[in-house]
Amino acid sequence: MSSTSRQLTRDNTFGFLDSQVEADQVFNPTLVSNTDGNTMLRAIRNELKRSERFVFSVAFITPSAIAMLKQALLDFRGTGTIITSTYLGFNSPAAFYELLNLEGVDVYVHPDSAAGFHAKGYIFEQESSTTAIVGSSNLTERALLQNHEWNLRFSALPDGDIVQQLKRAAQAHVDASAALTRAWIDMYALTWSAPPRASLAMPGGTEPSGGFPLGGMIFPNAMQVEALAEIAALRDAGEHKAVVISATGTGKTILSALDVRAYSPERMLFVVHREQILDRAIDEFKRVLGAPDSDFGKFVGSKKELDRRYVFASIQSLSRPENLEAIPPEAFDYVLIDEVHRAGAVSYRRLIDYLEPDFLLGMTATPERTDDFNVFELFDYNVPYEIRLQKALEADMLAPFHYYGVTDFVQADGEVIDEVADLSRLVASERVDHLVSTIERYGHAGVPVRGLIFCSKNAEAAELATLLNRRDVHGHRLRTRALSGTDSVEERELVVQMLECGELDYIATVDIFNEGIDIPSVNQVIMLRQTLSSIVFTQQLGRGLRKAAGKDHLVVIDFIGNYDNNYLIPIALFGDSTLNKDSIRKKIIDAQEAGAIAGLSSVNFDEISRERIFASLATTTLDSMTNLKKSFLELMNRLGRPPALLDFARFDLVDPVVIATKQKNYWRFLCKVRAANVEASPYENAILTYLSGELLNGKRPHELLLLAELLSARDGVTVEEFKALLEESDLSSEPATVDSVLALLSLSFFTEADVAKYGSSPIVSLRDGIYRLGDDFSEAWDRESMFRDQVQDVLDTGLYLARHRYKWTGRLEVGQRYSRKDVCRLLNWKSNQQSTIYGYKVDTFSNSCPIFVTYHKGAEVSESTKYEDAFINPSTLTWFTRSRRTLVSGEVKAIVENRLPLHVFAKKDDAEGTDFYYLGQATSQDARQTKMSGEGGSNLDVVSMTLGLASPIESSLYEYFASGAGASAAPLTRYRKEMREPARR
Repeated sequence: MSSTSRQLTRDNTFGFLDSQVEADQVFNPTLVSNTDGNTMLRAIRNELKRSERFVFSVAFITPSAIAMLKQALLDFRGTGTIITSTYLGFNSPAAFYELLNLEGVDVYVHPDSAAGFHAKGYIFEQESSTTAIVGSSNLTERALLQNHEWNLRFSALPDGDIVQQLKRAAQAHVDASAALTRAWIDMYALTWSAPPRASLAMPGGTEPSGGFPLGGMIFPNAMQVEALAEIAALRDAGEHKAVVISATGTGKTILSALDVRAYSPERMLFVVHREQILDRAIDEFKRVLGAPDSDFGKFVGSKKELDRRYVFASIQSLSRPENLEAIPPEAFDYVLIDEVHRAGAVSYRRLIDYLEPDFLLGMTATPERTDDFNVFELFDYNVPYEIRLQKALEADMLAPFHYYGVTDFVQADGEVIDEVADLSRLVASERVDHLVSTIERYGHAGVPVRGLIFCSKNAEAAELATLLNRRDVHGHRLRTRALSGTDSVEERELVVQMLECGELDYIATVDIFNEGIDIPSVNQVIMLRQTLSSIVFTQQLGRGLRKAAGKDHLVVIDFIGNYDNNYLIPIALFGDSTLNKDSIRKKIIDAQEAGAIAGLSSVNFDEISRERIFASLATTTLDSMTNLKKSFLELMNRLGRPPALLDFARFDLVDPVVIATKQKNYWRFLCKVRAANVEASPYENAILTYLSGELLNGKRPHELLLLAELLSARDGVTVEEFKALLEESDLSSEPATVDSVLALLSLSFFTEADVAKYGSSPIVSLRDGIYRLGDDFSEAWDRESMFRDQVQDVLDTGLYLARHRYKWTGRLEVGQRYSRKDVCRLLNWKSNQQSTIYGYKVDTFSNSCPIFVTYHKGAEVSESTKYEDAFINPSTLTWFTRSRRTLVSGEVKAIVENRLPLHVFAKKDDAEGTDFYYLGQATSQDARQTKMSGEGGSNLDVVSMTLGLASPIESSLYEYFASGAGASAAPLTRYRKEMREPARR
């Protein structure tokens, strides 16, 4: 029986007969239901990664679903077939054009019949097996991600009867179908009309502007209802100012109009920074307010219609002293300022200081500033409502986007575009060819393009527009114009109008469209320059996120070269402000696994681009004092006070552990940035350094709970009371864990050097069955209020992280990252032995053995420690003991015989720092004595074996370990071969 047969037999036995059977769980039957991350999109992507051929037979397909799978299909190196239909007219001509544009995929159209074509089957053929997913999901974005679906994934051997049935069924569909051609689609388009479900202007029943009409009136959507309630509550509390933070495209103007309708002012003033925005704002207010045209006036240029109830003015006209002085300060009881992050300018301050409205509302998408102006202070720190990009996408307020990070042009000599590339390289004919071919591959094939191209230089934009106008995409000659800051407002408006009317395909520019421009029809954004700012990246992305009739999704094509700032891309895409490399790296890996991010959007990188981002992330210093101070000041500006660690956690900003440990503890950081004028005593500093470095991360809440309880009950807590507290908190109260908690808090767990660093005396002691605070700690707590505040902040924040970042169990969690010291603590070791663990250690005290694998060894690693560990598949790892070990060595026998639990941890390389991903428990198998190279060409004894993980690791994490420097298919093949043949070293 082959290894695949054995594996499949075990997995099917596990899935169909006995869940207690030990199995790799690679081929086990699974119900895919779109719950808890178990989505059809993830399942299909995972199967494509390990298969050689696929056949999809599905009735309904949407362009956005194809976009979600596009990178996975491009990465697929086998052959593929898709069979679909015209059943009920669901599939649009655009969907068929997108299918025809897929590379290496044969597409067939099943004819209409009285029975109706309603298949929903996905077949994947591997080298020695076949997997199928059959159930309720069509190839639509919601069926892949959000709808409640039931799909059964199962596997069989090629000779199995079910495989033959599947092949016959798929072949019958192909035989009855016709190959998809452009001529067929053109004919279909002539007679096709959208069925009722597709004729809705917007997904989810919303309009582009945010509200939805009912009986002639505009009513707020769910998010706007929440915002309006919060603004009203703030006014009811007696406040007269507020600033609302709302991502680009989420309907800020409609929201403000709805609030004006609710407030019903005698007179309102709406202030904008660009004249061309006024007319659109007036139109939207008219729709919401339902007032006659005579109520609306403009104050711009020669128009000074100040006698109207609703006045819309440009800041340039209104702020002129002679104009402002002609208006009584109390003329307007409601003043609304758009893009209020600009209010630090003299013109805005003059206006705001002069007017005396009953209520002042500011609207912005980007309140964070680099000019030291505090938007929040201007509005008395009142922020009743905030919706950032990710939240808006999840709420279906924006058009979903599909981002493709692709490799920029590589010259014949291997040179890639970088920060210092000159104009001749940026507009080289070969680079333009690369751009055009990438647009054909990733861009829209089924609908007309309305695109923006962001370039690095104005000269590049101008020359690129000229060159693109000589190129064709899908047989269509491109029409492109370049715009720069030197073009007049009239010229810009004309070119934008040409784009919206379909007279242009692209506008090439540098940064004039970053904000203050509204082109809802934009369905493609091309980024042809390095990312210098995550804020600018988000602004440019936002140009295409506004919903519009007929707009299915936004395509974002980002050409990634050798840029030092590539790490800013995931920060912007995921809205990650933690300054924690591990967090950002994990989000990239998770996005590759899930295939989607917020809402129905997706993020995809080709392999080279992904590695460039990881390399950029590895070499940058995110947690520099400059970055930390900037984030600290931004949050202080918002709160009107120095933020606590808990504030960073609640607002999901800088990782509290990062900012707290940068200067050893947060009190020291506050002194460093001059936010505290009292320094901690040496003992206070030592205790806060201990709490920040050991407990703040929240990986085990037990110690935090005991400390909090002791600070509340100063006369002590009995062991039984503590155990009861743990049980009430749904935490383990087993003796080994309770003993470990005391070891941590009494400092007996630590080395002598650490004990000295942490104040030398126990924080908690146990006498006569009662826990009590140490005398030095109690004295410090009673003496200094700043110390009390800092300790309490660490405890509150640690408990918050334990609940929101971890699962509150205090146990090792698969997929989370841990240092060797963390592992000693969470496995209840008697002491911290991180410095002597090396690659693994058998600990008889805790009856456990952690195994740490650094997948890619650096060049500086000695030959005698360059162990060639490698994954065979997502469930199995080839692993080597330390050198100079044999099968009779004591520690080796314990591992080989599985006398104690084996816990496997891995990281890609040492550039990731000290933390490892926890892969779960494993079982040792197939141990054998072999040799490895030593110093000076010597051969050293070593034992190799396979470690079978209790559950397979995610495919994206598996790929992450196996990709990049030092990894290729060849090592995996070599290790598989070595497991079958004696080593010759």
